[in-house]
Amino acid sequence: MPVQDLARAPAGMAKDAVAYVGPLFQRRLFLIVGSFLFGLLAAQEMFTPLQSDGIDWIDAGFFLLFFGLFAWIAFGFLNAVAGLFVLLGRGPVMPSPSGDLTLPTARTAVLMPIYNEDVGAVFRRLRTMVESIDRIGAADSFDFFILSDSHERAFAREYVAFRRLRDESRARVYYRRRERNTARKPGNIAEWVRRFGAAYDHMLVLDADSLMTGAAMVRLATAIEARPTIGLLQTVPQLINGQTMFARWHQFASAVYGPVASAGLRWWSGTEATFWGHNAIVRVRAFAESCGLPELREDSLLGGHIMSHDMVEAALLRRRGWAVHMVNLSEGSYEEFPPTMIDHSVRDRRWCQGNLQHLRLLDAAGLHWVSRLQLFMGASAYLTSPLWLLLLGAAIFEQLRANFDGFVLISSGWLLGLTLLMLFGPKLMGLIALTQDRELRRQLGGWGSIVKGTLLETVTAIVTAPVIMLTQTIAIIDILRGRQSGWLPQRREVEGLDFGEVTRFYAWHLALGAVLMTAIAIGIDGTIWSLPVAVGLMMTPVTVWVTSRADMGDWLVRRGFFVSPADHRRFEEGPEAVAELALEPSFVIARG
Repeated sequence: MPVQDLARAPAGMAKDAVAYVGPLFQRRLFLIVGSFLFGLLAAQEMFTPLQSDGIDWIDAGFFLLFFGLFAWIAFGFLNAVAGLFVLLGRGPVMPSPSGDLTLPTARTAVLMPIYNEDVGAVFRRLRTMVESIDRIGAADSFDFFILSDSHERAFAREYVAFRRLRDESRARVYYRRRERNTARKPGNIAEWVRRFGAAYDHMLVLDADSLMTGAAMVRLATAIEARPTIGLLQTVPQLINGQTMFARWHQFASAVYGPVASAGLRWWSGTEATFWGHNAIVRVRAFAESCGLPELREDSLLGGHIMSHDMVEAALLRRRGWAVHMVNLSEGSYEEFPPTMIDHSVRDRRWCQGNLQHLRLLDAAGLHWVSRLQLFMGASAYLTSPLWLLLLGAAIFEQLRANFDGFVLISSGWLLGLTLLMLFGPKLMGLIALTQDRELRRQLGGWGSIVKGTLLETVTAIVTAPVIMLTQTIAIIDILRGRQSGWLPQRREVEGLDFGEVTRFYAWHLALGAVLMTAIAIGIDGTIWSLPVAVGLMMTPVTVWVTSRADMGDWLVRRGFFVSPADHRRFEEGPEAVAELALEPSFVIARG
């Protein structure tokens, strides 16, 4: 697994080996040109009142800022339009692995990297997957590897759990703990590839909170085995096992809006799809020859080991000519979500630093232009937060320096309507797509629960948007100051948070909210536009505290809010039914 030279394109790139699926160029042109035109149209309308007293560099900066941010939300809207088009049966995408099960002939290694996790929870998931593989007769084709980067004090518990699982399983199960956690998860997997990879055709990469059915793993293995030009197949995991209001909110939103978003993503990404680092199967030889990650220079900004490795690995696979696809399994691929906003922000801080590193890789030699676009979009997902905050400040500043009567920032009703369409249109399209899926509607509790959950989800998203905006802005400032994200174990389960802890964690949010509320109260021109942001920031401790509570999550679901497929089964069939049913192969086969 040689370290890749990003300054030179690899020799012998076999781009013609990749099957070109559908009119991908036209699809991408639709998204890019459409986003550009929507952004230009909106920015021009917003710019109209600024031209009355002449144009200076501040006005030009305001125009560019508004154009870029509006084009960003327009891209998400058009992606949802494409996804709805696909789900309504109007657009082709790569067929998903489905149909009758055929056992693979090639060997697959299932890799689960862990880092100071709850040993009982991790090995329960592993046991369920091993038993699921065994029940469908594929134990001889799949070997399971627990790749530990945990501290030494966790070794004994992990090793005892491994020995018990190995002794009771028909499939082969292995355990390895590294002495030095070099390069975190990508270094962990790279070491496995160099030591053991030649013995396997494919590796199925998981996270510590991942679950996959035996049927899903078999379908992925047979699909990549049958298509020799494919280097990676990424599934779209469903969220399960949420307990808190925060986790259940995202579990519900993922079930309702996720199908449209992922269908749109598959529609335009084609053979240049991305990698999310888990719940995906990879051709080992392709990965070994393509994905040896270099260490970025430490003496420069955002140096060190590449943290958000998955998107880079997808780009490097495609650079070598391997196809990278995203596929949808109706059932069988699952993951969990952080239980609180604090836990999410800790994980998000690490992703933020990793995605900003991608800006340094945009000029890597030989990358497909779509891979460059995806790397840029990954970084932009975080850069938009400080840009929205900057836009808010710029709007207030423009209002303050206006020296003519009748100045308004939104000069027409249609611009406000277009903005609302861009923001809420993807939610509406998710609901429209639900009209075609009777089974999913049933699992979501029926239209009554879906409508109630959507309304509460929308209100919650509006209230928390300013919190996320400022949290990501602070993270970017810290990263640019040279403060590293570190590598902390993730907290997977909580019953709630201490209110004092929440208040201390979000002190800057309260401070900015207080400043904005004061400015509004004393009547400073233009600050009224910041009222929704100010209210959201002032409510931060209450919002975070309430959404972190497991009893609030249960209370809402029992009253028909945030009902998800997993929650529907939980209350229909008992508390243990979710994991049991989610990993029962006969259920997956019956659902197709």
